[in-house]
Amino acid sequence: MRQARNCWPALVRKAQDAVNEAQADITQALARVDQLQASHARLCSLYDEYRLQEQRSTAPVMGMQASMNQRQFMAQLLTLQQRVATDLAKAKATLTQMRRKRLLAEVELHKMQSLAEQDAKEVAKDVLRYEQRQMDELGVRRFNASPMH
Repeated sequence: MRQARNCWPALVRKAQDAVNEAQADITQALARVDQLQASHARLCSLYDEYRLQEQRSTAPVMGMQASMNQRQFMAQLLTLQQRVATDLAKAKATLTQMRRKRLLAEVELHKMQSLAEQDAKEVAKDVLRYEQRQMDELGVRRFNASPMH
């Protein structure tokens, strides 16, 4: 009679661990994307505030140095916006890769679960066949041992 293989539960656990790890990576990547989106929105808002401030000041209230400082600060904000936008694009690409990795891990988990179930069914069939043979042998012995025969 065949025994269930010990490797299937271990392989299922390993596949489940890979799915869990991939999901944890996705959670971190989503947090990073959210953080970068919030940073980008803050930078855009800040830039817009300074731009409106510059447009509103029609009279030369600010001195030349203050005006240059404000323009330089606005240029730095634009540079930061671009850098954050680049980081955001990379983070989104990483998130897409991690989702693919999780999908592959889920496929592998499903495959391992199916193989484990298939092995368990085969073992159950073997047990039934063994039990049926035992019953048949018992029936033949009783038949042969009966006084009428």
